[in-house]
Amino acid sequence: MNLKVADVLKKYTMVIALIAIVIFFQVKTGGSILLPQNVNNLISQNAYVFVLAAGMLLCILTGGNIDLAVGSVICFVGGIGAVMMDKNINVWLAVAVMLIGGLLVGAWQGFWIAYIKVPPFIATLAGMYAFRGLANVVLQGFAVGIRNTTFLNVFGGGADCYIPDFFHGANLNVTCLLVGIILAAIYVIMVFKNRISAKAKGYDVEPIVGVLVKAVCICAAVIWFFFKLAQYKGIPTSLIWIGLVLLAYAYITGNTTMGRYLYAVGGNEKATTLSGIDSRKVYFFAYVNMGLMAGLAGILTIARATQAQPTFGQGYEMDAIAACFIGGASAYGGEGNVFGIVIGALLMGVINMGMSIMGMEANYQKVVKGIVVLVAIVFDVLSNKKKK
Repeated sequence: MNLKVADVLKKYTMVIALIAIVIFFQVKTGGSILLPQNVNNLISQNAYVFVLAAGMLLCILTGGNIDLAVGSVICFVGGIGAVMMDKNINVWLAVAVMLIGGLLVGAWQGFWIAYIKVPPFIATLAGMYAFRGLANVVLQGFAVGIRNTTFLNVFGGGADCYIPDFFHGANLNVTCLLVGIILAAIYVIMVFKNRISAKAKGYDVEPIVGVLVKAVCICAAVIWFFFKLAQYKGIPTSLIWIGLVLLAYAYITGNTTMGRYLYAVGGNEKATTLSGIDSRKVYFFAYVNMGLMAGLAGILTIARATQAQPTFGQGYEMDAIAACFIGGASAYGGEGNVFGIVIGALLMGVINMGMSIMGMEANYQKVVKGIVVLVAIVFDVLSNKKKK
Protein backbone atom coordinates (compact mmCIF):
# COMPACT_ATOMS: atom_id res chain seq x y z
CA MET A 1 0.00 0.00 0.00
CA ASN A 2 2.83 2.40 0.83
CA LEU A 3 4.42 1.65 -2.53
CA LYS A 4 1.16 2.46 -4.32
CA VAL A 5 0.81 5.76 -2.47
CA ALA A 6 4.41 6.64 -3.37
CA ASP A 7 3.74 5.80 -7.02
CA VAL A 8 0.62 7.97 -7.06
CA LEU A 9 2.47 10.88 -5.47
CA LYS A 10 5.29 10.57 -8.00
CA LYS A 11 2.92 10.31 -10.96
CA TYR A 12 0.84 13.32 -9.93
CA THR A 13 3.52 15.46 -8.30
CA MET A 14 2.85 18.50 -10.49
CA VAL A 15 -0.92 18.18 -10.13
CA ILE A 16 -0.49 18.22 -6.35
CA ALA A 17 1.92 21.15 -6.68
CA LEU A 18 -0.63 23.05 -8.82
CA ILE A 19 -3.37 22.52 -6.22
CA ALA A 20 -1.04 23.62 -3.42
CA ILE A 21 0.01 26.77 -5.31
CA VAL A 22 -3.62 27.67 -6.08
CA ILE A 23 -4.50 27.30 -2.39
CA PHE A 24 -1.46 29.39 -1.39
CA PHE A 25 -2.38 32.28 -3.71
CA GLN A 26 -6.07 31.97 -2.84
CA VAL A 27 -5.14 32.67 0.78
CA LYS A 28 -2.53 35.33 0.00
CA THR A 29 -4.79 37.25 -2.41
CA GLY A 30 -7.85 37.13 -0.18
CA GLY A 31 -9.72 34.85 -2.57
CA SER A 32 -9.05 36.97 -5.67
CA ILE A 33 -7.14 34.36 -7.65
CA LEU A 34 -10.27 32.23 -8.21
CA LEU A 35 -12.70 35.01 -9.06
CA PRO A 36 -14.55 34.17 -12.32
CA GLN A 37 -12.88 37.03 -14.23
CA ASN A 38 -9.42 35.91 -13.12
CA VAL A 39 -10.12 32.31 -14.12
CA ASN A 40 -11.12 33.63 -17.55
CA ASN A 41 -7.98 35.80 -17.72
CA LEU A 42 -5.82 32.83 -16.74
CA ILE A 43 -6.84 31.14 -19.99
CA SER A 44 -6.94 34.18 -22.27
CA GLN A 45 -3.62 35.64 -21.11
CA ASN A 46 -1.82 32.31 -21.36
CA ALA A 47 -3.34 31.01 -24.61
CA TYR A 48 0.02 31.40 -26.35
CA VAL A 49 1.71 29.26 -23.66
CA PHE A 50 -0.62 26.30 -24.23
CA VAL A 51 -0.24 26.54 -28.02
CA LEU A 52 3.55 26.98 -28.03
CA ALA A 53 4.06 24.29 -25.38
CA ALA A 54 2.18 21.76 -27.55
CA GLY A 55 4.61 22.38 -30.41
CA MET A 56 7.63 22.62 -28.11
CA LEU A 57 6.79 19.22 -26.64
CA LEU A 58 7.51 17.55 -29.99
CA CYS A 59 10.91 19.25 -30.18
CA ILE A 60 11.77 18.23 -26.62
CA LEU A 61 10.70 14.63 -27.25
CA THR A 62 13.40 14.30 -29.94
CA GLY A 63 16.13 14.54 -27.32
CA GLY A 64 15.57 17.54 -25.09
CA ASN A 65 15.84 19.93 -28.05
CA ILE A 66 14.17 23.34 -27.93
CA ASP A 67 13.24 26.21 -30.26
CA LEU A 68 14.49 29.60 -29.10
CA ALA A 69 13.07 31.45 -32.11
CA VAL A 70 9.34 31.10 -31.46
CA GLY A 71 8.96 34.43 -29.64
CA SER A 72 10.55 36.27 -32.56
CA VAL A 73 8.48 34.29 -35.06
CA ILE A 74 5.30 35.30 -33.20
CA CYS A 75 6.30 38.94 -33.53
CA PHE A 76 7.24 38.49 -37.20
CA VAL A 77 4.08 36.72 -38.41
CA GLY A 78 1.87 38.80 -36.13
CA GLY A 79 3.39 41.94 -37.59
CA ILE A 80 2.74 40.72 -41.15
CA GLY A 81 -0.89 39.96 -40.33
CA ALA A 82 -1.48 43.27 -38.57
CA VAL A 83 0.01 45.25 -41.47
CA MET A 84 -2.13 43.31 -43.97
CA MET A 85 -5.33 43.96 -42.00
CA ASP A 86 -4.34 47.61 -41.53
CA LYS A 87 -4.29 47.88 -45.34
CA ASN A 88 -7.80 46.33 -45.49
CA ILE A 89 -6.62 43.06 -47.01
CA ASN A 90 -9.08 40.20 -46.45
CA VAL A 91 -8.84 38.98 -42.85
CA TRP A 92 -8.82 35.28 -43.74
CA LEU A 93 -6.06 35.82 -46.27
CA ALA A 94 -4.07 37.54 -43.49
CA VAL A 95 -4.70 34.58 -41.17
CA ALA A 96 -3.60 32.12 -43.88
CA VAL A 97 -0.43 34.14 -44.52
CA MET A 98 0.41 34.14 -40.80
CA LEU A 99 -0.03 30.36 -40.52
CA ILE A 100 1.86 29.65 -43.75
CA GLY A 101 4.57 32.10 -42.66
CA GLY A 102 5.03 30.19 -39.40
CA LEU A 103 5.07 26.91 -41.33
CA LEU A 104 7.77 28.15 -43.70
CA VAL A 105 9.89 29.41 -40.82
CA GLY A 106 9.58 25.98 -39.19
CA ALA A 107 10.60 24.30 -42.45
CA TRP A 108 13.59 26.65 -42.78
CA GLN A 109 14.85 25.86 -39.29
CA GLY A 110 13.96 22.19 -39.60
CA PHE A 111 16.06 21.92 -42.76
CA TRP A 112 19.23 23.18 -41.04
CA ILE A 113 18.62 21.03 -37.96
CA ALA A 114 17.51 17.79 -39.64
CA TYR A 115 19.54 17.70 -42.85
CA ILE A 116 22.59 19.92 -42.26
CA LYS A 117 22.92 18.77 -38.62
CA VAL A 118 23.21 22.25 -37.15
CA PRO A 119 22.56 21.89 -33.37
CA PRO A 120 18.96 23.01 -32.62
CA PHE A 121 20.14 25.48 -29.98
CA ILE A 122 22.39 27.27 -32.52
CA ALA A 123 19.94 27.14 -35.44
CA THR A 124 17.05 28.54 -33.42
CA LEU A 125 19.26 31.09 -31.65
CA ALA A 126 20.15 32.43 -35.10
CA GLY A 127 16.44 32.43 -35.94
CA MET A 128 15.64 34.32 -32.76
CA TYR A 129 17.85 37.21 -33.85
CA ALA A 130 16.97 37.08 -37.54
CA PHE A 131 13.18 37.01 -37.19
CA ARG A 132 13.20 39.65 -34.46
CA GLY A 133 15.03 41.89 -36.91
CA LEU A 134 12.58 41.05 -39.71
CA ALA A 135 9.65 41.79 -37.38
CA ASN A 136 11.04 45.27 -36.79
CA VAL A 137 11.44 45.73 -40.55
CA VAL A 138 7.81 44.72 -41.12
CA LEU A 139 6.48 46.99 -38.35
CA GLN A 140 9.06 49.73 -39.02
CA GLY A 141 9.53 50.09 -35.28
CA PHE A 142 5.92 51.11 -34.59
CA ALA A 143 2.82 49.46 -33.15
CA VAL A 144 0.08 48.60 -35.65
CA GLY A 145 -3.48 48.51 -34.32
CA ILE A 146 -6.10 45.94 -35.36
CA ARG A 147 -9.67 47.12 -35.88
CA ASN A 148 -11.18 44.11 -37.66
CA THR A 149 -13.87 42.91 -35.22
CA THR A 150 -14.27 39.55 -36.98
CA PHE A 151 -10.62 38.70 -36.41
CA LEU A 152 -10.69 39.94 -32.81
CA ASN A 153 -13.85 38.03 -31.88
CA VAL A 154 -12.83 34.77 -33.55
CA PHE A 155 -9.35 34.69 -32.01
CA GLY A 156 -10.11 36.08 -28.57
CA GLY A 157 -9.49 39.83 -28.45
CA GLY A 158 -12.82 41.57 -28.99
CA ALA A 159 -15.59 42.52 -26.62
CA ASP A 160 -17.71 39.70 -28.07
CA CYS A 161 -15.02 37.00 -28.22
CA TYR A 162 -17.19 34.61 -26.19
CA ILE A 163 -19.60 31.86 -27.19
CA PRO A 164 -23.08 33.36 -26.69
CA ASP A 165 -25.48 31.90 -24.15
CA PHE A 166 -28.25 30.31 -26.19
CA PHE A 167 -30.38 29.88 -23.04
CA HIS A 168 -30.06 33.51 -21.88
CA GLY A 169 -29.38 32.79 -18.22
CA ALA A 170 -29.78 35.75 -15.85
CA ASN A 171 -26.51 35.64 -13.89
CA LEU A 172 -25.05 32.46 -15.33
CA ASN A 173 -24.04 31.44 -18.85
CA VAL A 174 -26.06 28.23 -19.04
CA THR A 175 -24.55 27.19 -22.39
CA CYS A 176 -21.06 27.32 -20.89
CA LEU A 177 -22.07 25.19 -17.90
CA LEU A 178 -23.79 22.63 -20.13
CA VAL A 179 -20.66 22.34 -22.28
CA GLY A 180 -18.66 21.54 -19.12
CA ILE A 181 -21.13 18.84 -18.08
CA ILE A 182 -21.17 17.32 -21.57
CA LEU A 183 -17.35 17.25 -21.75
CA ALA A 184 -17.21 15.55 -18.35
CA ALA A 185 -19.76 12.96 -19.50
CA ILE A 186 -17.80 12.31 -22.73
CA TYR A 187 -14.62 11.84 -20.70
CA VAL A 188 -16.29 9.25 -18.43
CA ILE A 189 -17.70 7.36 -21.42
CA MET A 190 -14.30 7.30 -23.14
CA VAL A 191 -12.49 6.13 -20.00
CA PHE A 192 -14.80 3.19 -19.42
CA LYS A 193 -14.99 2.35 -23.12
CA ASN A 194 -11.20 2.16 -23.33
CA ARG A 195 -11.04 0.13 -20.11
CA ILE A 196 -13.60 -2.40 -21.38
CA SER A 197 -11.77 -2.64 -24.72
CA ALA A 198 -8.39 -3.17 -23.03
CA LYS A 199 -9.83 -5.82 -20.73
CA ALA A 200 -11.41 -7.67 -23.65
CA LYS A 201 -8.02 -7.79 -25.39
CA GLY A 202 -6.39 -9.28 -22.29
CA TYR A 203 -4.37 -6.22 -21.24
CA ASP A 204 -3.72 -5.35 -17.61
CA VAL A 205 -6.12 -2.62 -16.50
CA GLU A 206 -6.13 -0.21 -13.62
CA PRO A 207 -8.29 -1.25 -10.62
CA ILE A 208 -11.84 0.08 -10.90
CA VAL A 209 -11.51 2.06 -7.66
CA GLY A 210 -8.55 4.01 -9.03
CA VAL A 211 -10.39 4.64 -12.30
CA LEU A 212 -13.46 5.93 -10.48
CA VAL A 213 -11.49 8.22 -8.16
CA LYS A 214 -9.55 9.73 -11.06
CA ALA A 215 -12.72 10.14 -13.17
CA VAL A 216 -14.59 11.87 -10.34
CA CYS A 217 -11.70 14.25 -9.65
CA ILE A 218 -11.26 15.20 -13.33
CA CYS A 219 -15.00 15.62 -13.90
CA ALA A 220 -15.32 17.78 -10.79
CA ALA A 221 -12.40 19.96 -11.96
CA VAL A 222 -13.89 20.34 -15.47
CA ILE A 223 -17.38 21.24 -14.23
CA TRP A 224 -15.97 23.66 -11.64
CA PHE A 225 -13.84 25.35 -14.28
CA PHE A 226 -16.76 25.84 -16.68
CA PHE A 227 -18.98 27.00 -13.79
CA LYS A 228 -16.43 29.73 -13.06
CA LEU A 229 -16.38 30.75 -16.72
CA ALA A 230 -20.20 30.71 -16.75
CA GLN A 231 -20.23 33.23 -13.89
CA TYR A 232 -18.30 35.72 -16.06
CA LYS A 233 -18.97 35.85 -19.82
CA GLY A 234 -18.80 32.20 -20.75
CA ILE A 235 -16.37 30.37 -23.03
CA PRO A 236 -13.72 32.63 -24.60
CA THR A 237 -12.95 31.75 -28.23
CA SER A 238 -9.27 31.46 -27.31
CA LEU A 239 -10.19 28.44 -25.17
CA ILE A 240 -11.64 26.73 -28.25
CA TRP A 241 -8.35 27.17 -30.12
CA ILE A 242 -6.44 25.87 -27.12
CA GLY A 243 -8.72 22.85 -26.90
CA LEU A 244 -8.37 22.03 -30.61
CA VAL A 245 -4.58 22.27 -30.44
CA LEU A 246 -4.29 20.13 -27.32
CA LEU A 247 -6.63 17.45 -28.69
CA ALA A 248 -4.71 17.35 -31.98
CA TYR A 249 -1.34 16.98 -30.28
CA ALA A 250 -2.65 14.44 -27.78
CA TYR A 251 -3.73 12.37 -30.79
CA ILE A 252 -0.42 12.91 -32.63
CA THR A 253 1.71 11.86 -29.66
CA GLY A 254 -0.51 8.99 -28.56
CA ASN A 255 -2.06 7.48 -31.66
CA THR A 256 0.14 8.06 -34.72
CA THR A 257 3.23 6.46 -36.18
CA MET A 258 5.06 9.80 -36.14
CA GLY A 259 4.21 10.16 -32.47
CA ARG A 260 5.89 6.82 -31.73
CA TYR A 261 8.90 7.89 -33.82
CA LEU A 262 9.27 11.10 -31.79
CA TYR A 263 9.48 9.12 -28.54
CA ALA A 264 11.79 6.57 -30.14
CA VAL A 265 14.26 9.17 -31.44
CA GLY A 266 14.33 10.84 -28.04
CA GLY A 267 14.78 7.53 -26.27
CA ASN A 268 17.63 6.23 -28.41
CA GLU A 269 18.31 7.89 -31.76
CA LYS A 270 21.00 5.42 -32.88
CA ALA A 271 18.80 2.40 -32.24
CA THR A 272 15.89 4.13 -33.97
CA THR A 273 18.01 4.86 -37.06
CA LEU A 274 19.29 1.27 -37.15
CA SER A 275 15.69 0.03 -37.07
CA GLY A 276 15.04 1.80 -40.37
CA ILE A 277 13.41 5.02 -39.19
CA ASP A 278 14.70 8.21 -40.83
CA SER A 279 15.38 10.43 -37.82
CA ARG A 280 15.90 13.42 -40.14
CA LYS A 281 12.23 13.36 -41.11
CA VAL A 282 11.27 13.18 -37.44
CA TYR A 283 13.33 16.26 -36.58
CA PHE A 284 11.99 18.10 -39.61
CA PHE A 285 8.40 17.25 -38.67
CA ALA A 286 8.92 18.48 -35.09
CA TYR A 287 10.25 21.88 -36.15
CA VAL A 288 7.72 22.40 -38.96
CA ASN A 289 5.01 21.78 -36.36
CA MET A 290 6.69 24.24 -34.02
CA GLY A 291 6.61 26.87 -36.75
CA LEU A 292 2.91 26.28 -37.36
CA MET A 293 2.16 26.66 -33.66
CA ALA A 294 4.22 29.85 -33.54
CA GLY A 295 2.04 31.16 -36.37
CA LEU A 296 -1.16 30.36 -34.46
CA ALA A 297 0.28 31.81 -31.25
CA GLY A 298 1.09 34.98 -33.19
CA ILE A 299 -2.55 35.22 -34.27
CA LEU A 300 -3.82 34.74 -30.71
CA THR A 301 -1.29 37.21 -29.32
CA ILE A 302 -2.15 40.11 -31.61
CA ALA A 303 -5.87 39.37 -31.24
CA ARG A 304 -5.59 39.51 -27.45
CA ALA A 305 -3.64 42.79 -27.55
CA THR A 306 -5.66 44.20 -30.52
CA GLN A 307 -2.34 45.31 -32.02
CA ALA A 308 1.12 44.15 -33.06
CA GLN A 309 4.26 45.62 -31.50
CA PRO A 310 7.99 45.13 -32.17
CA THR A 311 8.44 43.89 -28.59
CA PHE A 312 5.81 41.15 -28.74
CA GLY A 313 6.95 37.59 -28.09
CA GLN A 314 9.94 38.41 -25.88
CA GLY A 315 10.40 35.56 -23.42
CA TYR A 316 7.50 33.53 -24.87
CA GLU A 317 9.83 30.69 -25.81
CA MET A 318 10.93 30.43 -22.17
CA ASP A 319 7.32 30.22 -20.97
CA ALA A 320 6.64 27.36 -23.39
CA ILE A 321 9.84 25.51 -22.48
CA ALA A 322 9.13 25.97 -18.77
CA ALA A 323 5.56 24.64 -19.18
CA CYS A 324 6.92 21.48 -20.86
CA PHE A 325 9.62 20.77 -18.27
CA ILE A 326 7.38 21.59 -15.32
CA GLY A 327 4.75 19.30 -16.85
CA GLY A 328 7.11 16.33 -16.83
CA ALA A 329 8.82 16.42 -20.24
CA SER A 330 12.32 15.03 -19.83
CA ALA A 331 15.33 17.24 -20.53
CA TYR A 332 16.87 14.13 -22.12
CA GLY A 333 13.96 13.54 -24.51
CA GLY A 334 11.63 10.60 -25.03
CA GLU A 335 9.27 11.47 -22.15
CA GLY A 336 6.36 13.87 -21.82
CA ASN A 337 2.70 14.21 -22.76
CA VAL A 338 0.02 16.80 -23.48
CA PHE A 339 -1.65 16.43 -20.08
CA GLY A 340 1.66 17.36 -18.48
CA ILE A 341 2.07 20.55 -20.50
CA VAL A 342 -1.47 21.60 -19.56
CA ILE A 343 -0.55 21.27 -15.88
CA GLY A 344 2.76 23.06 -16.50
CA ALA A 345 1.11 25.95 -18.36
CA LEU A 346 -1.59 26.31 -15.69
CA LEU A 347 1.01 26.27 -12.93
CA MET A 348 3.06 29.00 -14.62
CA GLY A 349 -0.10 31.01 -15.29
CA VAL A 350 -1.28 30.77 -11.69
CA ILE A 351 2.15 31.82 -10.40
CA ASN A 352 2.25 34.82 -12.78
CA MET A 353 -1.27 35.95 -11.93
CA GLY A 354 -0.92 35.33 -8.21
CA MET A 355 2.30 37.33 -7.96
CA SER A 356 0.79 40.15 -10.05
CA ILE A 357 -2.30 40.38 -7.84
CA MET A 358 -0.04 40.44 -4.78
CA GLY A 359 1.85 43.35 -6.36
CA MET A 360 5.21 41.57 -6.45
CA GLU A 361 7.90 43.38 -8.42
CA ALA A 362 8.45 42.03 -11.95
CA ASN A 363 12.11 41.20 -11.34
CA TYR A 364 11.27 39.04 -8.33
CA GLN A 365 8.57 37.31 -10.39
CA LYS A 366 11.28 36.21 -12.82
CA VAL A 367 13.38 34.90 -9.92
CA VAL A 368 10.47 32.77 -8.67
CA LYS A 369 9.75 31.40 -12.16
CA GLY A 370 13.43 30.54 -12.60
CA ILE A 371 13.48 28.62 -9.33
CA VAL A 372 10.33 26.71 -10.27
CA VAL A 373 11.87 25.64 -13.59
CA LEU A 374 15.12 24.63 -11.87
CA VAL A 375 13.24 22.51 -9.34
CA ALA A 376 11.38 20.75 -12.17
CA ILE A 377 14.65 20.00 -14.02
CA VAL A 378 16.36 18.77 -10.85
CA PHE A 379 13.40 16.47 -10.22
CA ASP A 380 13.77 15.10 -13.77
CA VAL A 381 17.54 14.58 -13.40
CA LEU A 382 17.16 12.77 -10.07
CA SER A 383 14.38 10.58 -11.50
CA ASN A 384 16.62 9.55 -14.41
CA LYS A 385 19.46 8.70 -12.04
CA LYS A 386 17.18 6.41 -10.04
CA LYS A 387 16.11 4.64 -13.26
CA LYS A 388 19.74 4.00 -14.17
